[in-house]
This record gives sequence, structure tokens and C-alpha cells, in this order.
Amino acid sequence: MERCRREPIFVTTKIAQQFRQIRQCAHPGCVVCNEGNEHGLQLDFKLDHDGAVVAEFALNKLFEGYPAMLHGGIICMILDGAMTNCLFARNCVAVTADLHVRFRHPVHTDQPASVRAWINRSASCLYEVKAEIMQNEQIKTTAVGKFMRQNHLSGQVKP
Repeated sequence: MERCRREPIFVTTKIAQQFRQIRQCAHPGCVVCNEGNEHGLQLDFKLDHDGAVVAEFALNKLFEGYPAMLHGGIICMILDGAMTNCLFARNCVAVTADLHVRFRHPVHTDQPASVRAWINRSASCLYEVKAEIMQNEQIKTTAVGKFMRQNHLSGQVKP
């Protein structure tokens, strides 16, 4: 697997529209990022200048595990969604093959947090993507995922 350089990208309106279109076409009912899913998180991922994707969120107590702490499964879902959107930003439709999450500190409910994801390595149809959740200027959770390109799903997306 070859390490990817996080090259700066100039986010044009066209690139942002393509990113939105691939997300809507590839998984239109996503519980993490679909704005039309009234029961979902509705995270709005944005392209960052270094090729990563970023979303801000503050989830309420509906999503807690222990009191005032975001449930670990919800955290995993957010990280996985961020990594998938990172691939969408590179015109790649892929599914999660492997996901390793490290919980460093609790993510608190009802407080602003952000998730960020970027491609670390790639080899033909396999991608290694990293993500982190930050809150109060502290890295709370990190993840490394491996994703397999799904060409049959990519065919549904019209560039």
C-alpha cells in the first residue's frame, strides 16, 4: 500500500457539487450524513483545503451511553461515516472492510465536537483512511479503517 500525500486542493463549486452528488447517489438514506433522514445525525461534511473532510456536531442525550457521554457505537458510526465521505470527496465509492477505533477520552453530549477524516494510504481498490473526533481542543477518539472500492456502486453515480 502506498502512503498518500495530503495534497492541498482548491475546493471549487464544481468539486463541492460533485462531492454532494456522489454522496446522495451512493447512499441516499445514510443515517450519518443524509439531511433527509429525520432519524439520522445529518452531519454536513465539508471539504478541507488538505483533502480531508470535516463535520461539526453536538449530539444530545438521546445518543448517550453512560450519563452525559456519547455512546461508543454512535462514535464508531460517526468515524465510519467521515471516512466514507472522505472517499466520496475523491470520487471513490467504497465499503468498510476493517475498522479499528481507539477511545482516548469520553465524547460528551450537548457539547460541540468535530470529526475529521483523510486518506492515509491506497493500493488499487484498497484504501486506508484515518479519522479523529475532537472536542474542547482535545483528540477524544481516533480510528483507522480499510475500505474496498465498489465499482458496481460507483456505476450508479453520474459525474
